[in-house]
Parts: sequence; structure tokens; C-alpha cells
Amino acid sequence: MISGIGIDVVEIQRVNEMIQRYGNRFIKKIFTESEIEYALSKASSPHHFAGRFAVKEAVSKAISTGWSGGFRWKDVEVTNDDSGKPSVQLHGHVKELLQGSTVFVSISHSENVIAAVAIIEKRI
Repeated sequence: MISGIGIDVVEIQRVNEMIQRYGNRFIKKIFTESEIEYALSKASSPHHFAGRFAVKEAVSKAISTGWSGGFRWKDVEVTNDDSGKPSVQLHGHVKELLQGSTVFVSISHSENVIAAVAIIEKRI
């Protein structure tokens, strides 16, 4: 049974400006070490940071408790399989909250914009 759906749209330039303005302070606040390593390994790292940011926001919206429900940025870690398909690894409070659920994510982008969708399926 679907228990939550979230979507987020992020302007890549906005994330790039945050990286330029706040540097590692911004990056380390939002992203896990493996997310940082992945994004920095790409030629267009702002695109990859923006994609991960959008997924985290989409998951927070799908949870429906929002930030007041104890959501923390690093509790949602975006990974990719060998084909590039994104998925999330949950940690901390979000992992506890979504125990017994599966989170599906998808990312799409144009030159300037990233969109991410998260669907939470609760096992009955």
C-alpha cells in the first residue's frame, strides 16, 4: 500500500551557489561522505549534488511529518546501482520511522533543473 508520495524540483544553479557561498560547511551538513565522494567524482558535481538534494526533499515530503517529525538530511542517503538507478539507504530516525516500508525514488534532469520523486510503500 502506498503511504506517501513526495516530489521536489531544484534549480541546479541554486545548489551550485550554495556550494560556492558555503563550501564544505554546506556540503557536509547535507550529504553523507559517500554522497560527497560520488558527486565529486563526476565532471558535473553540482548536478549530482542537486539530484541528491532533490531526493532528500522528496523523501521528506513523502514521509508527511516534515521537518517537525525528526527528519535529518543525512538520514536519507542516495546511492546508485551499476546501471545508475538511484535508491536510498535510510539511517537514524527516518529508518526507524519507515521500518517495514520500501522507498522508491526517481531522478530526472534537464540542463538547469533536477526533479525527484519518492514513493513510500508500506508492507501490509
